[in-house]
Amino acid sequence: MAFESSPEKPAPVRTVSRMLSDWIGRLGPIWIDGQVAEFRPRPGARNVYLTLRDPDVDMSLTIVADAALVGSVMPPLEAGQRVVVFARPEFWSGRGSLQMRAKEIRPVGIGELLAQLERLKGVLAAEGLFSPARKRPLPFIPQRVGLICGRASAAMTDVVVNATERWPGVQFEIREVAVQGVAAVPAVTEALAELDALPEVDVIVIARGGGSVEDLLPFSNESLVRAVAACATPVVSAIGHEQDTPLLDLVADLRASTPTDAAKRIVPSLREQQDLIAGMRRRLSTQLVHRLDREGSLLAERQRRSASLIRNLLERSTSDIAHLAARVRALSPAATLDRGYAIVTGADGVIIRDEAQVAVGDAIRVRVASGAFTSTRIAEQATELGSSE
Repeated sequence: MAFESSPEKPAPVRTVSRMLSDWIGRLGPIWIDGQVAEFRPRPGARNVYLTLRDPDVDMSLTIVADAALVGSVMPPLEAGQRVVVFARPEFWSGRGSLQMRAKEIRPVGIGELLAQLERLKGVLAAEGLFSPARKRPLPFIPQRVGLICGRASAAMTDVVVNATERWPGVQFEIREVAVQGVAAVPAVTEALAELDALPEVDVIVIARGGGSVEDLLPFSNESLVRAVAACATPVVSAIGHEQDTPLLDLVADLRASTPTDAAKRIVPSLREQQDLIAGMRRRLSTQLVHRLDREGSLLAERQRRSASLIRNLLERSTSDIAHLAARVRALSPAATLDRGYAIVTGADGVIIRDEAQVAVGDAIRVRVASGAFTSTRIAEQATELGSSE
């Protein structure tokens, strides 16, 4: 039943505090799964306070436990450790504060952690976050490389030095953040969003130099995995852990085995490219020489064939002309005269074809091969051609 109050009749603080304490006390104990974000035991203190954080969202609870209970936990509690706590909510009306009183604390074993990760892996895989179809190709020569790594870490040195050795012109946009513990997930996620928003960044590398399964838990965090999946910029995972695969390796567009391997994947080798170009030039030059040789040989052969065709044509034409000339000469009047024939014309120049055209006493002109002379018919005598007297 709601407590009746009004501006004229407000509830005293003590009343509200007692009511809150009663309501919260009715909730009863509950098992809580979380990560120890802050743990600072004080020697001699009866109670130990620790902050339990949800690894998937930025939310935490204060846990208070008896020092004896905390001391009995094996392995000993430390910041970053995953635990399950059986606790009852308590509201301190005097301070107006809420806390959870721990009754039991159990460290989450590696086997259980891996089982949880396997279940999460199945959920994300079912959503298609690990599908090869989602993988985007890396640019051949990135304008600028975004790098997320630990502060002054060997991973940063490995990526920058090796990439610069391969491609001296490569430029980096570096974000040095926490890559282990409770601060890792929000820090890496924030850096990822910053780099993804920069238009000049063509690829993002998330690098860390390996570590234990517990150390690498942030890189299997669901919120971080989803943030990588939502990136518009291709992401390279370079966590450097071969035995166990963080979920970041599965969602990234490219997995590199180590930060050094990532450096080799994000930029080409200048020396290799120079050798490749030199080889292409040599092959092109060789092919050009061979092509010119083939074309030169083909041209020479065509010239030879053309000359032969022209020569044969001239020879045939010359022979044809000679034959025609011989025929012309054979059919010409001069050739006939050479064979002993004569051309007889009357005084009027008309060729005599019949003896009746010439009367006795008529003058005729006779043309022979060597010249011409004039004659006169002196008698009438007709002899048939081919007859003899």
